[in-house]
Amino acid sequence: MFKNAHLFVVIIVSLATVACAKPPQAQVDAANAAVTKATAAGATEYAPEADRAAQDARAKLDAELKTQADKFAFTRSYEEATRLAQAATAAGEKAANDAVQRKQAAQTEASTAVVDARAAIQDADTALTGAPKGRGGKADVDALQSDLAAAKSMLGDAEAALNSQHFRDVKAKAEAAKEKATAVKSAVDQAIQSRQAGRRKG
Repeated sequence: MFKNAHLFVVIIVSLATVACAKPPQAQVDAANAAVTKATAAGATEYAPEADRAAQDARAKLDAELKTQADKFAFTRSYEEATRLAQAATAAGEKAANDAVQRKQAAQTEASTAVVDARAAIQDADTALTGAPKGRGGKADVDALQSDLAAAKSMLGDAEAALNSQHFRDVKAKAEAAKEKATAVKSAVDQAIQSRQAGRRKG
């Protein structure tokens, strides 16, 4: 009789424990926060693979939570959900860390590209002041000045992108400005060399 009563109590306690099983809300909240933080850190742009892994991990967690919620209360178990929440948290933290590191690297590259473009434009500007302006040369100088103005405009766009932290756009715009400015300086240098060669022949 005592044994049966004891067994009955054990069963009741067990059923009550199962019935009281609740989602691991703290772990779920931590997972959502980690994935959201990764997105805010720019993971979508700078760490897309890690970001997708974090999003997938959270999707699996959500699916498991729904699966358990759809079950009869006495059959619910949140052990798997707890494991998935921990995995999603880890994936979100990795995506955030990767994004921060890659964004910093992109910022460094972008800033360097802008500095290089400024230097190239300054060199071209200086070269243009000494460009030959004799007969037939003015048209060439005007064309080069137009090209240099375009380079300065590109640099302005690059600087605006830098201020907006669109670092990948910065690098492309700054490199294009540097390339155009370098071409201007090369053209001036060639014109000067040709003028000097002509004088020596004369």
